[in-house]
Amino acid sequence: MYCAAQPRSSVTGAMLGRKLSVVGEHSILATEFGEESSVERGERDWMNRTWGRRFLQLTSLLSLISVSCNTPKTFTNYPNLQVITYFCDFFCLVVFTLEIIVKVKRRGLLKEGGFLRDRWCQFDTVMVALIAISIFTHSLQFRGYDHAAFSILRAPRPLIMIRFIRASFSQFTMPKARLNQIFKRSGQQVYNVTLFFLFFMSFYGFLGVQLFGDLQNHCVRECVESPEQVTINDLTIPDTYCEMETDEKSGYECPRGFKCMNLSNRSMYDIGFTGFGHLALSVFTVYQAASQEGWVYIMYRATDSIDPLKSSVYFITMIFFLAWMVKNVFIAVITEMFNEIRVQFQQMWGEREHIGGGGTQQVLQEDPKHKHRWQLVTVDEYTLKGLAPNFCHVILRSAVYHIIVMTVTVANAIVTATISFKHTWDEKPREHFVQGHRTLEIWFVIFYNFEALFKIFCLSFKGYISRTMHKFEFMLAIMTTIHVMPGMFLTPVSIFQVLRVVRLVKASPMLEDFSYKIFGPGKKLGGLIIFTVCLLLITSSISMQLFCNLKEDDDETFLENFSTFPFALMSMFQVLTQEAWPEVMSKTMRLTHYHVTPFVAVYFILYHLFVTLIVMSFFVAVILDNLELDEDAKKIKQLKLREDSSDIKEDLPLRLRVFEKFPERPLMAKLNKTPSDYAVPKIRESFLSKFIYQTDDFIDKDDLNKSVQPSLSDPNVRFRKNAGAHLMSNIKPMLRNAKFVKKQTVERIIQSVRRSVRGGSQIFNKRPGTFRINETIKENGHIGIPSTTSNTVSSNSNSTRTQNLDIKLIQAKHQQAEMRRNRKEEDLRENHPFFDRPLFVVPRESKFRKVCRSIVNARYDAQLRNAQTGKERKVKFKTIHKLLGLVSYLDWIMILVTTLATVSQLFETPHYRVMDNPELKIADYVFVTAMAIELTVKIFAEGLIFTPNALLRDVSGILDVMIFIVNLVWVAWMPMEVKPTSVAQMFMILRCFRPLRIFILVPHMRKVVSELCKGFKEIFLVAVLLIVLMFIFANFGVHLFGKKFASCNDVTITNRTDCHGVYYAKLFVTKMHLPLREGEQHPALLAPRVWKNPRRFHFDNIGAAMLALFEVLSYKGWVDLRDVIVAKMGPAYAIYIHLYVFLGSMIGLTLFVGVVIANYRENKGTALLTVDQMRWSDLKKRLKIAQPLHVPPKPENHMIQACIYDITQTTYFKRFIVMIVVLNSLLLCVNWQEEIRGNGYITKAASILNSVFVVEVCMKMVAFSPSGYLLSARNKIDLIVTLLGVTWIFLHHSLKASNETIIIFGYLSIILRFATITTKHATLSMLMQTVGVSVYKSFFIIMGMFTLITCYALIGVILFGNLKYGEAINRQANFSTAGKGIIMLFRIVTGEDWNRILHDCMQKPPACTFREHHNFWQTNCGNFTGALLFFCSFYVIITYIVLNLLVAIIMENFSLFYSNEEDALLSYADIRNFQTTWNLVDVNQRGTIPVRRVKFILRLLKGRLEVDTQKDRLLFKHMCYELERLHNGEDVTFHDVLSMLSYRSIDIRKALQLEELLAREELEYIIEEEVAKLTIRRWLDGCLKRIREKEQTLLAGLRAMNEPLSSGLKPVSEDKEDEIIVEKTEDSAEETQDRQEQAPRDQVVRTDSMNSSSRRFLTPQGTSQEDWGRSSVIGRRSKSRNEEAVSPSTARSSVCEGPTSATGWRGAAAKKEVHDWWRRQLEIDSDADSD
Repeated sequence: MYCAAQPRSSVTGAMLGRKLSVVGEHSILATEFGEESSVERGERDWMNRTWGRRFLQLTSLLSLISVSCNTPKTFTNYPNLQVITYFCDFFCLVVFTLEIIVKVKRRGLLKEGGFLRDRWCQFDTVMVALIAISIFTHSLQFRGYDHAAFSILRAPRPLIMIRFIRASFSQFTMPKARLNQIFKRSGQQVYNVTLFFLFFMSFYGFLGVQLFGDLQNHCVRECVESPEQVTINDLTIPDTYCEMETDEKSGYECPRGFKCMNLSNRSMYDIGFTGFGHLALSVFTVYQAASQEGWVYIMYRATDSIDPLKSSVYFITMIFFLAWMVKNVFIAVITEMFNEIRVQFQQMWGEREHIGGGGTQQVLQEDPKHKHRWQLVTVDEYTLKGLAPNFCHVILRSAVYHIIVMTVTVANAIVTATISFKHTWDEKPREHFVQGHRTLEIWFVIFYNFEALFKIFCLSFKGYISRTMHKFEFMLAIMTTIHVMPGMFLTPVSIFQVLRVVRLVKASPMLEDFSYKIFGPGKKLGGLIIFTVCLLLITSSISMQLFCNLKEDDDETFLENFSTFPFALMSMFQVLTQEAWPEVMSKTMRLTHYHVTPFVAVYFILYHLFVTLIVMSFFVAVILDNLELDEDAKKIKQLKLREDSSDIKEDLPLRLRVFEKFPERPLMAKLNKTPSDYAVPKIRESFLSKFIYQTDDFIDKDDLNKSVQPSLSDPNVRFRKNAGAHLMSNIKPMLRNAKFVKKQTVERIIQSVRRSVRGGSQIFNKRPGTFRINETIKENGHIGIPSTTSNTVSSNSNSTRTQNLDIKLIQAKHQQAEMRRNRKEEDLRENHPFFDRPLFVVPRESKFRKVCRSIVNARYDAQLRNAQTGKERKVKFKTIHKLLGLVSYLDWIMILVTTLATVSQLFETPHYRVMDNPELKIADYVFVTAMAIELTVKIFAEGLIFTPNALLRDVSGILDVMIFIVNLVWVAWMPMEVKPTSVAQMFMILRCFRPLRIFILVPHMRKVVSELCKGFKEIFLVAVLLIVLMFIFANFGVHLFGKKFASCNDVTITNRTDCHGVYYAKLFVTKMHLPLREGEQHPALLAPRVWKNPRRFHFDNIGAAMLALFEVLSYKGWVDLRDVIVAKMGPAYAIYIHLYVFLGSMIGLTLFVGVVIANYRENKGTALLTVDQMRWSDLKKRLKIAQPLHVPPKPENHMIQACIYDITQTTYFKRFIVMIVVLNSLLLCVNWQEEIRGNGYITKAASILNSVFVVEVCMKMVAFSPSGYLLSARNKIDLIVTLLGVTWIFLHHSLKASNETIIIFGYLSIILRFATITTKHATLSMLMQTVGVSVYKSFFIIMGMFTLITCYALIGVILFGNLKYGEAINRQANFSTAGKGIIMLFRIVTGEDWNRILHDCMQKPPACTFREHHNFWQTNCGNFTGALLFFCSFYVIITYIVLNLLVAIIMENFSLFYSNEEDALLSYADIRNFQTTWNLVDVNQRGTIPVRRVKFILRLLKGRLEVDTQKDRLLFKHMCYELERLHNGEDVTFHDVLSMLSYRSIDIRKALQLEELLAREELEYIIEEEVAKLTIRRWLDGCLKRIREKEQTLLAGLRAMNEPLSSGLKPVSEDKEDEIIVEKTEDSAEETQDRQEQAPRDQVVRTDSMNSSSRRFLTPQGTSQEDWGRSSVIGRRSKSRNEEAVSPSTARSSVCEGPTSATGWRGAAAKKEVHDWWRRQLEIDSDADSD
């Protein structure tokens, strides 16, 4: 909402001077989508009608279809299409030409508003011209002349689809200016983030060039002499990269008979387009790796060619920052942009509605049982009645009927899932395996048809078909009937049989509501799907026209990827899913001309960048928007959440309630009896404590006897008998003496009364900016009954009470529940002696238990806050201090022990086992011993089970004990033989969960797990929806493809009967395209022919189909499945897998992203925040990060220094430095290892450019002074980098570049210089802060993910450590060691061929060696069940859940740093303005200023923070006093003043939550009150000064009147007379100066007040100096007694109004009364200060 800006004075009066940031929006008329004016729309005739628009839409679609069929391969397959497309194009040309002629005739051509002045008309003209060119080229093709350029000319034609989309949105209206503004802002954000992404790519590109080079070192035969002679038969199988001859061997060394040769001299069309030879190729390779597709193979190349450590660190950090951090910033940008667009498009999308339209509705109706009550009543959903009697309607509504239907649906799903096909030698047909299923399906069809007929009979057909769900059921009934007909079973019609399972969603209301919440309204997600499909159609047709003439290496067949439109569509969809997209791009680049190859690469990269980062982010934005609540719903839920949070669980846990079942045995105290005639029995300790009072807060043991037997003279202790007491336990602190108790009680009453007075004061209630306390709610939470005679309580008091919710009620409710719980616990502690006794043995207050508690609870105290003031202390390395105080010392020790034990466990391998190596056993023994001591101390301190803080009170304690038991059993057992899948191997696997102890010991990591568990419900629902989707497609796939995928491994054999014998199978050697020598053949291996399914997938049963589709769900393996479907079934059946990928992966996986982000926001407390509250939360975080400017002020006293200062602050100077930084970075475009040794050009250029940076540093040091220059962290970084560059140049020239370390030192200094660009660009700086803070905040999430990866790596070593090499398991990727396992699992997190690794780990005999007597390290087989559980659980937990938490954190920090200048409460410009102003006042750059100098800052501020001292004078006083009050007159910091200004610049009723709102309003009221008191106090001081002066004037007048008489009696000396004159002169001068100072601020408006005796009087006003001057000269005599008897108020008025009615005794009476009133005010004020 936007509102008009109010005048400053009105805003000040309405909101206590608080200024709002308001944005006005001009009234804009809605225009059509596009830019055609409304005049044109009104003038059109047939084009303006509905049929005309539809006709033009269809013509546009026809043009797209025509151009999509225009390829050589299509015309070869279907020759008739050549003529058809020609006439279609001619028809489209005629129609669009007529449209242009009509528009030109009516609008003109070039005049104002003419045809060619409109952008859409220009676009239409270009499209018509392209169609005409296409017809011309088509005519030439008829004559036999064809050229590849013809298809390039037709390439832009598919853009005519924009006309189709434009016509679809033609009826949608919205403010055009607002739409342009949204897209302009959003486009700027996307541009900035893209620039940030390019910066990171350039950074890693520069680094890759220097670290790796071309990476073209291959192992070839020793007989090969030159790279040009290398063929595919000269390479190892498979092709292996190696390290050239160097002194330090860190890469791979070629086997015997081979040597390492560099093939970079070969053409890139032969060796490939990946590497780091130069900058362009390096950036191209970095982008491919950042897409997480094929990156691991590039890393393996670098690992074999260079140091493995360098390559691993480089690629892992690149994936983390580029693929996970920077790329996910796009999701944040698109989400924010979508939130703005959503508001405007809400009219088109509509409100969220129930998908089953026409369903159950509820209305409000009056309750017939209770008058004046209303209730929600369900509307009868069966309004339209059929012919059925009433008992049929009863059956239809009954729960039994619905249960029967759902049971039959479940049975039908189970029967359908049992369909299974087997391959037999006699090749039985598919129908043989489904005969029984077909019979059962007939019975199911009869049942569902009868159900449909029964509902129609009950509801009538019109009433039945009106509901969406019934339409769905009716369609299923018809189509399944067709499905059971002969010849229709196991056909595509089977989809309707499978879709019956969707009806089960109705059986779960929770799942149904969740589905409606996510997918509604349908127009929003449907519109996005239509947009994506249109984008795919346009780009596929363009790509087809661009590349349809490319031919394979044989120069005969066309490139299949783009030969026809279906294959082009599949290829572009493949790029969209990122599965093997570099192969599509590389293959296309290899077949194009070398001049065009770079443009082909740019084309594919731009398309991939757009669809993966922007289009896919829109799906996440839509899901998040559907999960978002409305603003009003958020406020209601906030109140509801506060009420729910107050409901603490009053009942004790079950483990403590056990004591309630036992008889009570209270703790008794034994008294030493005095000599008397009666016996003293034992009494309860709690009863004894009531008779002992003391003043000490705590009792030391040394003073126990003194406290029990005090002295008789001690006035602070009362007791009944002065007798010693033998106590069984320590006495707790008792009550204070009566005097102290009375004083505290009185003070509490006074404070309560004052709060009540404040709550009922007129000023507080009438203040618009303050929350008004409800009169009917008391302070203690009791709702009082309003008086019937009161005029303030009206009939709508109930509504007022509901609107003004008293937070005290909620707090009191929470406190009472907590008190009741504590009371129950105290009763158990008193009545049961074994309660709170660890192991029922250790006494509660025993010294041993206290020692154990002190050991458990001892922790580092950083003392970050002052104990007296409560303020944060300035401590260096505060983060380290907080980290040290995070857990106790005992937990730190156990974290260290667990880490060391885990590190020791990482060294274990199948051949280096813990059972055989004592050095590995030591770590296990130490871990078990340390954990035993830890658990023992914790049990003795807090107990095991039956104590309040027992060890086993939660899941973490149970997990601790389980880990300890497993490790203890293992240490005690440690078997020497461990069979696969045995109990011993199970214990080894459980032993690998040892690192999970870190989750338990670190609170923040435990909190991450807790937050994930809280959102388990939504994650589970998403998983259920995906499982249902997989079940539907898997079941349908079994019907379609069962027994269809099997084939012979010899592709030349098509029949199973011929699939026998052996053949030569071609071996995959390399992806390089190396020609063969004459007479050579491709490497092959003699292999037996086998008839089998594809290795990784088949659809012969539901289990295999589900596994295949689960792999496809991660975008992995679906391309191979598509190719098999196309080869076996035809291209039409490829729709199956494309539809599943689109629904399951593109939409289904985004549900995980949306749910995890929404759950993260809910746990952070931001999900229910309104827009204003969220902005305020971001503003507080932003202000906390903001720091004072470290730029010294301009030196005005030195001309040269000031001139240099001005130069360094100019924009041209800064741009010049940035340009020099870019030029300096371009020196890294080539590899320095070769270039510097060859010539010295790079060194000379680096020296020249570095000298510029030296000059820059010197100029800034002169301008700022060295101390001022080093105040800024940015300047420190620049200085360090400059010194590094100077050092490198010196070392290089002195050592002649002979040392490789010096070269590395040189290019690292330039890379660091390139990284400083982010500090010089505001947008890059903000985005870098977003990434940096995201990494900092996600530290514990990253550590948790690494801990889980470590656990899985240790398990992988045990399960798959000795696995036989396969398709993905090889020399580089395996689980032979834990280190390789960690890298392998990190690869799986990115999804890189994890499905291939899964199937390699499932190997079974006879493909591997296995004997029953073998241990697990003696067999090279896998584990089928273990692999499924291992990989599927890891991929779901890490990739789908934990990794999405990073997206949530990035989105949170993006809104924090990258705020919109218009929507932010305080923009970066405002903060920058304050920083500049602060820099002017804080001349010493200390970060603090005296509180008296705050007024100077407030006067200098401009913009939103500007304070007008004339109009906002009262606000100015309040702001100054607020800082004085909060900081007790001490120095204030930068953040103190900025925080105060932020509160004063917002509307606190909108931005603050309830608790903070109440606290802030109370503070502002106190400030108002104190400022009023100070104002009155200053006025009274002036008044008293005037009274004192008047007394002196009266005395002077009396002396002047009596001067003749007194002069005759006593002469006055000249000295005395001079003294009197001097005194009068000094008093007059002092009064004049005081008046001049206080005149502008002591003018108090005359108001009515009440004194202590309930007498009304006017507060005095200041009088003029002229009146006081007259009273000092003129003296008046006393009047008669009747005239003197006037009211005291008249006397008080006369005191300050002048001498017209003043007399001597009246002045004295007024003085006395004012003094009394002033004394009372001081007493009240002192009491308030003591409070």
